[in-house]
Amino acid sequence: MKILLIHSDYIEYEPKERTKFAEDCDVNRIRVDECLVSFISVERGDSEVVDRAVEEIEDVARKLNVDKIVVYPYAHLSSNLADPDTAVLILKEIEKKLKNNFYVQRAPFGWYKSFKISCKGHPLSELSRSIVVEESDVTQALKVEEEVVSYWFILTPKGELVDVDSFDFTGYEKLVKFVRYEMEKRRAVDRVPPHVELMRRLEIADYEPASDSGHLRYYPKGRLIKSLLEEFVTLKCLEYGAMEVETPIMYDRNHSTLRRYLERFPARQYIIKGDKRDFFLRFAACFGQFLIAHDSVITYKNLPLKIYELTRYSFRKEQRGELVGLRRLRAFTMPDMHTIVRDIEQAKQEFLNQFKLAVEVLSEIGLNPDDYEVAIRVTREFYKEHRDFIHSLARILDKPILIEMWDQRFFYFVLKFEFNFVDALDKASALSTVQIDVENAERYDISYVDEKGEKKRPLILHCSLSGAIERCMYALLEKAYMQAEKGILPMFPVWLSPTQVRIIPVSERYLDRVIEVAEDLKGRKIRVDVDDRDETLGKKVRDASREWIPYIAVMGEEEVKGGFLTVTVRAESTLKQQKKVRMSLDELAERIVKECEGKPFKPLPLPMLLSQRPSFR
Repeated sequence: MKILLIHSDYIEYEPKERTKFAEDCDVNRIRVDECLVSFISVERGDSEVVDRAVEEIEDVARKLNVDKIVVYPYAHLSSNLADPDTAVLILKEIEKKLKNNFYVQRAPFGWYKSFKISCKGHPLSELSRSIVVEESDVTQALKVEEEVVSYWFILTPKGELVDVDSFDFTGYEKLVKFVRYEMEKRRAVDRVPPHVELMRRLEIADYEPASDSGHLRYYPKGRLIKSLLEEFVTLKCLEYGAMEVETPIMYDRNHSTLRRYLERFPARQYIIKGDKRDFFLRFAACFGQFLIAHDSVITYKNLPLKIYELTRYSFRKEQRGELVGLRRLRAFTMPDMHTIVRDIEQAKQEFLNQFKLAVEVLSEIGLNPDDYEVAIRVTREFYKEHRDFIHSLARILDKPILIEMWDQRFFYFVLKFEFNFVDALDKASALSTVQIDVENAERYDISYVDEKGEKKRPLILHCSLSGAIERCMYALLEKAYMQAEKGILPMFPVWLSPTQVRIIPVSERYLDRVIEVAEDLKGRKIRVDVDDRDETLGKKVRDASREWIPYIAVMGEEEVKGGFLTVTVRAESTLKQQKKVRMSLDELAERIVKECEGKPFKPLPLPMLLSQRPSFR
């Protein structure tokens, strides 16, 4: 907001010609004597600085010992003007607040006016003020989150709500770790989690020193895994009935609607300077999808209406101490679906459907209910009104779940579930989530037409069936590490394994035949490579095992003559003993195709011959 303050003997103005934005005005000429004239340009985002503007104007008026103030709209002080409707509202609010202590005359907005003014000419008679929104990446929701009082309970499958201090956690070691993590809110890590070493050793991803913290580089294997997960979750959303869209990654920071929502989300923001405006990088697809919904004609026949986008990338300026590997990033890929529903009953049905679908999606990714803990976050009022519905969620997975309850609603949702993975360092990270949003339909002016032709406000569900794609990769790596600690060979699901079959010739003279077999498998949409390096057979087998390759096939004279492969099956092997079986080429192919049924496929991300591959470490 730009303000020019003139201590005046008098100001006299007359509305002459109205613009299309003009307020109604029935006066011809106004004169105010012995006053402070405040010429004001209302800029984008100024709704947050009204109180500071009033304080500045009042402070100057008191110093000048005047009791009359003229509020005069004056667009010529700025090139970053707010829209007319917002400007009028802000000027009216300034007028209202000043009237508590002064006589106030406000000149009409949107008129070409003639005016005469007499400036007193002393050192304080001409002053200017520039009042800006304080720069901060900390939203109001984050501040609230630090102060909110939470009440913690465990909800059992039998429907018992037990205070956490009274619950018997015997047999629920992961749950007690999760509860402790949530209640202590210690997000920072004090040592490197195991998945970081694994993502590097397996040549999946690494830190990018030339970028900001929390931005990673992905090598061919990592890009393959990531893209397969992206495609899989996207297909699940589309099969569920979502319509895929694409929206911008940056938005006007001072857009009145977006800024109000920005302040309601507990995330720090990346702010970037434009030529004339400031922008923020999105932290989810909410902004773009809500703006699409605002501009759409929606009727009751369209509901529930589902909109989906895979946001590559979303951005949150997480604190440095919390950034580690794939677990918590500043740039991440979020599958983001929003469902517009007519009322709370339809919202509950969709919430339940998406809860079950999230269980299915994580299971097919390789994360079963035993791998994560469930949290329900809810207002006390909503819990009381919908107790049976919330209790039914605990029965679905037949395991106790954590309930965080609030006396008041501090955020835009009244109910939320999260599936949280607990890693080797006892840190928890949210995967799937669904939230029932009761604010943003009003904020974004989203409506639908009901059976009577009347406009109604819907509710909105926010859903990420898997959580961030990178966090799924983190969870798979951490799970593999913890399994190895128990003597189980670590591996990815076969459909996510960069190499599904590695064929190793016993000697060079069998290489041509091995390549023929590999080409056959490749034609059946199987990712196969060949270890043609000048290394011993034992080293080749060990290297393949260190890469978590699910099927390692050896071909020598016996195999060539017998028309079979000697295959080490990783899923059936242990750290102490390998499971080797003889398989025909068809048997091996059929087994892999069956394991990958219904999953997306992408070809091998590296040259088929290992001798032709670079090392990314």
